[in-house]
Amino acid sequence: MSASSVLTPAAPVASAPKARKILTDRINRIEVSATMAITAEALRLKSTGVDLSDFGAGEPHFATPQHIKDAAIEAIQQNFTRYTNVAGIPDLRKAIVDRHAADFGSAYAPDECVFTTGGKLALFNAIQVLVDHGDEVILPVPYWVSFKDIIQYAGGVPVFVESKESENFRITAAMIEAAITPKTKAIILNTPSNPSGAVVAPEDLEAIVRLAHAKEIYVLLDECYVYLTFTGEVVSGGSFKDCKEHMVILGSLSKTYAMTGWRAGFALGPKQIISAMSKLQSQSTSNAASMVQRASIAAVHGPQECVAEMRADYIKLRDRVLEGFKTIPGLTCTVPQGAFYVYPNVSSFFGKGGIRTAADVAARLLSEAHVVVVPGEAFGTTDHIRLSYAVSADVIDEGVKRMREFFAGLK
Repeated sequence: MSASSVLTPAAPVASAPKARKILTDRINRIEVSATMAITAEALRLKSTGVDLSDFGAGEPHFATPQHIKDAAIEAIQQNFTRYTNVAGIPDLRKAIVDRHAADFGSAYAPDECVFTTGGKLALFNAIQVLVDHGDEVILPVPYWVSFKDIIQYAGGVPVFVESKESENFRITAAMIEAAITPKTKAIILNTPSNPSGAVVAPEDLEAIVRLAHAKEIYVLLDECYVYLTFTGEVVSGGSFKDCKEHMVILGSLSKTYAMTGWRAGFALGPKQIISAMSKLQSQSTSNAASMVQRASIAAVHGPQECVAEMRADYIKLRDRVLEGFKTIPGLTCTVPQGAFYVYPNVSSFFGKGGIRTAADVAARLLSEAHVVVVPGEAFGTTDHIRLSYAVSADVIDEGVKRMREFFAGLK
């Protein structure tokens, strides 16, 4: 064979570099908060001059009480504007545990309390320090929009417990026990509930707390709306002091004292868990704003008449919107026992006017009737929409009128 006939191996073709993944798996496990997305679209429409009946975001329509604002102003004037302890100043943590003990008979020490930049951060940090990859977290349905995503962000697995609308979305220990597996690490309870306004009955709450304690499962008890309970009987899981080893209470001043923008939240729990949450917070937000901490002391240690007044007004607004719903044929709704939300069932309108889902209802109400609501899909159900009635009576009347006209026009 001649030299010229010898085949020369072809030079290797350089392969295209593999595209590097930009976003992490954990960020792709979560979605944008549905309520925040609705709020953003509502703000966009408002900026164009559209008059909206806005029942979207869950935010008190009251002003922050004056004595709370005064405390923040005084703190600023006194130059109380520097870093504080990550977990919050000692006076604040003592004020929080004292308030909780006085109202619910709990027994927490200041070092079993961490103050956070809003109640959502308390929830986020608690799940991050308790839930590992593959751990299961029991979550009753309907659930607040952020519960599922925060669990999934931590690598946990939400295990959904379906409640029945016909039973006012009641959650019992038997329902929870049926969902427990060897992988169960925690149970989330939100009472009163966002979105349904349902309240876990005191006997059910105690049974669930004791069941979890016996099985060494943690109860994450979201008490964001606990002071906005309308039944007259207000109970905290912290009342069951012998079970506190397996409980984390997640609290917020946002709804109780009309302080949403202040970002004032807290957690109460076993020292080891609170210490871990503080450690995580030290590497993220550090302390909550110092003047907000002073204002929060004024909130929990100051006069509480404002809370009773707001609660009484919410009951009137709830009754007003429910009466309005009675004028909309096909719309049904449970009677909320707390918080400031109604969760009407709109499934009777599916198949009319091209509507197939609750998300369709919400989108059409916004674009055609200029009524802002949140679709039930965000809360784990497919037949409902959520409305916040923390608005003026005039907004309720106009919004219900627009809804009535919209649904009446569907063919």
